[in-house]
Amino acid sequence: MVISSSGQHAALLALDWGSSGLRAFLIDAQGQTLASRSSAMGASVMDGKPQAYAQALEQIAGDWLQAQPQLPLPLLACGMVGAKHGWREAPYVDCPASEADLAASSVEVAFGVGQHLRILPGLRYQPQGMPPDVMRGEETQLFGALALHPGLAEAACVVMPGTHSKWAELRDAKVRGFATQMTGELFALLRQHSVLGRLMPEPEAATDSSAFLAGVRAARDAGHLGLGHQLFAVRSLGLTEQLPASGLADYMSGLLIGHELRAGLAWRTAHGLGLAPLLLIGEPELCARYEQGLNVFDGVVALRLDNTAPTGLWRLAQSAGWLQLSH
Repeated sequence: MVISSSGQHAALLALDWGSSGLRAFLIDAQGQTLASRSSAMGASVMDGKPQAYAQALEQIAGDWLQAQPQLPLPLLACGMVGAKHGWREAPYVDCPASEADLAASSVEVAFGVGQHLRILPGLRYQPQGMPPDVMRGEETQLFGALALHPGLAEAACVVMPGTHSKWAELRDAKVRGFATQMTGELFALLRQHSVLGRLMPEPEAATDSSAFLAGVRAARDAGHLGLGHQLFAVRSLGLTEQLPASGLADYMSGLLIGHELRAGLAWRTAHGLGLAPLLLIGEPELCARYEQGLNVFDGVVALRLDNTAPTGLWRLAQSAGWLQLSH
């Protein structure tokens, strides 16, 4: 039996299995995390091979699973492990979607001796006349936020910054829709593989907040100028030494995030969420940067939360009756 130092028994092994990493959480019946681990064994390095996934799971949590062989822990995973080239595909569920919809569309995969992993699906949203949008893993964070703050169930706008930022509409305890912005990936591509990056020094830990905010303000006040034109200014400002090389990356970050905020806040209003709570979920430093940018747009952040996937996985397992409650 897996027991914490406080005497609490594990009721769930929760896995947040993304493209670049794997995080495992031992969670008790009340939703408290008893222990956690992480590894770089994300879905992108598995090449879709079931054996590779099974080995990664054994490496990160084999001792936890072996601690109670007579009463196996339930295992629940979200993220790219359920993608088309994951361990086993869990097809997307269409919005609007509730936690019950996610649970009903989960799939199982067997591994080891008598062990089973349940994989949650992602979400798909396709407004009429528009191309589809998809997410995997973020939906679990959304339901984690609802578990932590039930008052958001009526209506809320959630921003999840990252490689592919998500703006989501929560209404009546369901994910009604969302929009993806490739802000983080665009920054990485431009920083590493474009002419703009040639004037920038190697990445440093220190950031230039004034350059970042200047970029956000430029995006806010862009008027008829498009993002492509404004991005070239990253080069011209550097060439004419009107902005020091040390501030160019932060200025570009401000432009990209500023344009995301400009579009996202318009999306929020169009979905009738202008007066609903606005919250950020994600890595604290990145969320802090988004909050700085939102201040430029007079946006008020009601809540800022770290990774809520463990709480979401626990909540989904609890509501579906999957927790191991016997001791």
